[in-house]
Amino acid sequence: MADPAEAPEEVDRIRSWDRLKRLFSYAGPYRWRLVVALICLAGASSLGLVYPYYFGELSNAAFTGLSADEASAALDAINTNTLILVAVFVAQSVFVFFRHYLMTWLGERVVADVRIDIFRHLVEMSQRFFHSNRTGELLSRLGDDVTRLQNTVGQDLSIALRNLLTLVGGIAILLLQNPFLTSIMLLVVPALVIAAGIWSRIIRRLSRQAQDALARATGGLQEGLAAIETVQAFTREDYEVDRYGKEISLTFGLFVRRALARSWFAAVASFVAFSAIAGIFWLGGNMVVNKEIEPGDLISFLLYTMMVAGAVGSLSELFSGLQSTLGATARIFEILDTPRDIDDPARPEELTELRGNIEFRGLSFTYDDRDIPVLSGINLSIRSGEVCALVGPSGSGKTTLGRLLLRFWDPSAGAVVIDGHDIRDLRLADLRGAMALVSQDPVLFSGSIRENIRYGRLDATDDEVIAAARAANADGFIREFPAGYETLVGERGVKLSGGQRQRVSIARAILRDPKILVLDEATSALDSESEHLVQEALDTLQSGRTTVVIAHRLSTIRDADRIVVLDHGTIVESGKHDELIAAEGTYARLVARQAVLGTVLDDT
Repeated sequence: MADPAEAPEEVDRIRSWDRLKRLFSYAGPYRWRLVVALICLAGASSLGLVYPYYFGELSNAAFTGLSADEASAALDAINTNTLILVAVFVAQSVFVFFRHYLMTWLGERVVADVRIDIFRHLVEMSQRFFHSNRTGELLSRLGDDVTRLQNTVGQDLSIALRNLLTLVGGIAILLLQNPFLTSIMLLVVPALVIAAGIWSRIIRRLSRQAQDALARATGGLQEGLAAIETVQAFTREDYEVDRYGKEISLTFGLFVRRALARSWFAAVASFVAFSAIAGIFWLGGNMVVNKEIEPGDLISFLLYTMMVAGAVGSLSELFSGLQSTLGATARIFEILDTPRDIDDPARPEELTELRGNIEFRGLSFTYDDRDIPVLSGINLSIRSGEVCALVGPSGSGKTTLGRLLLRFWDPSAGAVVIDGHDIRDLRLADLRGAMALVSQDPVLFSGSIRENIRYGRLDATDDEVIAAARAANADGFIREFPAGYETLVGERGVKLSGGQRQRVSIARAILRDPKILVLDEATSALDSESEHLVQEALDTLQSGRTTVVIAHRLSTIRDADRIVVLDHGTIVESGKHDELIAAEGTYARLVARQAVLGTVLDDT
């Protein structure tokens, strides 16, 4: 039975090798390239084991005293062995070329596949995951950690196999040549194995700590750059640099400690291996003097010994480097193995001929890091084609209700039902494919205006894109740009004004042609004139569609079929605008407060 104190390390070792096998399983679809690469690797390594023998033969022919009659035969032997060596080098170079190319290609391909898998998994994760993990740290794993895998698959695997073949083949030849000297040489192996066991644990732990520290530093960097306007507005450039510098200094220290451990390991392995060579040279020299072996045999043996020592040294270095890879694989597969808490059901129900009837049944919701529920006991039915506005003070839960409808989160209790289907029983693609969201803070991608509008429906024609822009009253300002629809909007649309970004996002929603429309204060960033034009477009868009309007500016929801007022996560009022004004309740107070600020209806 294993010692309980050693059990965690043993489990970690097993898991590490399991992760390594999982990494190399990505090479499965390209197995024939791998097979050819391994054949070339075996060929190059085998030929590499040939030339020490012929160097020995050359030495015997060149340096052994010969009579005049034997000189001609010795010259023929030198010429023949030299030609054989050249032929071996040519053949080996061909194998090396294909081995290097194929293994490098394989490494690049595997890394590309891993990156795609990670990104595919990330974009399917729920909002809860992104609330718990900083974007910068995730980017670090996609960047730095995956790059470490590239070296392992594309280079280290090839080098390790080549050295392993050299090691095994070299020792076999040495045993055939001189068992006594070989046994003396092999006495260093236990020392190297013990050293490898000690340093591998140290290096693996330091590698994981260093990579975690780098991910935290990258997370801080991403946050600082994403909020650069705030940083500069508050003159916190030096503060952010100092904060990032401290994280990088910590990371640097950990990488230095790892480098120190790897350097000690490499130094010890090198000393032991080459000390063994010196010992072999001393013993072999005595044997030559005593006429026990020929000088050429000693040279051949020493060349094989140096090849074996070089293989051991290289494998030792690769072994220490492998610990960094094992740390990286742990972080990468940690992402891939994180389950999706918002996912398709095992047996999804079919959503056909969507009408757009929405029900919130006994709905309650609490965020993981909060004790107070955001929503509590919500019961609300929205008929197909109805425009329902959700209003209330800040923090009342209206935006959360819209997010639950899109199933960005699942309710803590109760259910969201569409056309009689609990949305948890539907495919996410079917559910969200029937909806369009226009948020309060519209997000555009760093491409052209045309590409951003087409994001609503990727197979839309240029004419359909232009028609959607016209419906959103965006066509006019788009054509004023020199590049028109090909105008680049910059990261998150920073090259457009707030109102322009909003109208492009509305055009994107119009192009999607949804059955259910979620408007999270879609006109909040517009001036009065643009708001009027876009509101007309939205009125047209809402016709025949179920629309949930999350309203902050109450001037935008005067004509809604129904206004639902939330306060502290519960529904406190429901009705039309005039009815709620007459009731003189929460809604009337909100309207009066905005009227004082000059932001509400002109005639209330």
